[in-house]
Amino acid sequence: MYRVFKYFTIIIILTIGILSCSKKEKEINIAVNEWIGYAPLFYANEKGWLKKDNIRLIRTVSLGESLSLYKGGLVDGLTATQYEYMQIRNEVVPIVLLDKSYGGDMILSNKTLYELQHTNQKIDVYLEIDSVNYLLLQYFIKKYHILFNKLNIINGDQQQLITNNFNLDKPIIIVTYAPYDVDYEKKGFKKIDSTREDKNLLVIDALFINKKLYNKNRFIGLKKDIDKAIYEIQKNPREAYDIIKKYFPNYDYLDFVNALHNILWINKPSEEILKEIKDLNLPTKELLK
Repeated sequence: MYRVFKYFTIIIILTIGILSCSKKEKEINIAVNEWIGYAPLFYANEKGWLKKDNIRLIRTVSLGESLSLYKGGLVDGLTATQYEYMQIRNEVVPIVLLDKSYGGDMILSNKTLYELQHTNQKIDVYLEIDSVNYLLLQYFIKKYHILFNKLNIINGDQQQLITNNFNLDKPIIIVTYAPYDVDYEKKGFKKIDSTREDKNLLVIDALFINKKLYNKNRFIGLKKDIDKAIYEIQKNPREAYDIIKKYFPNYDYLDFVNALHNILWINKPSEEILKEIKDLNLPTKELLK
């Protein structure tokens, strides 16, 4: 019922936006979930910078929800990883690189790695199956030789999953990302692996826009807004946190700063990053640098 109501509300908001903008440049609607690497968009939004570029953020609870909104035609673009991109690669193009995960995507558990490898019980695995979480899980079980048939997959968005009453007597794996790790740690889970430890596991976040709507000049202002927001976040994280903390309700200031240490900004990509992007089969031609 909550999802139906939320989708209905989004449709109403977007319809009003379309009608109000019918006589001017089309408003661009972008789905953005609460990942620390998307903080620059939230910052730019709160500062009012996105209004001049006629861009509206549609806030979501997960990468999967952002993808669903795009597939449903309710948004024109989304922030996502290369995993979500591959599902809609014929329709969208990456236009701004945002961040590279450096510990922000992680595996949590109530058991040690040794216990997970040697348990005779089924392991409950909580994750967003239709997101980069699944890529992380595949990499993890291959690396540590855990058989897939030992896993009991429990799918849901992060806000749904965190509300579970976990039986800590059973072996559990949580595949998640900042900011949700803070809530899981409060429930007794500990990090056992992440993109910081696994240098070969590359997770890139970018802003993707429908190819039919992409025009370089249309998004130059947005790119400048993102660059400026990242600069301000790095320069004065305390002020930035105060401006955007409503987007990260489970974070105090220290959580926010720690989460920033778990990503690397790539909005001004080096040649090395661009090569890594190409190796992921992401096009770089239309990237605003």
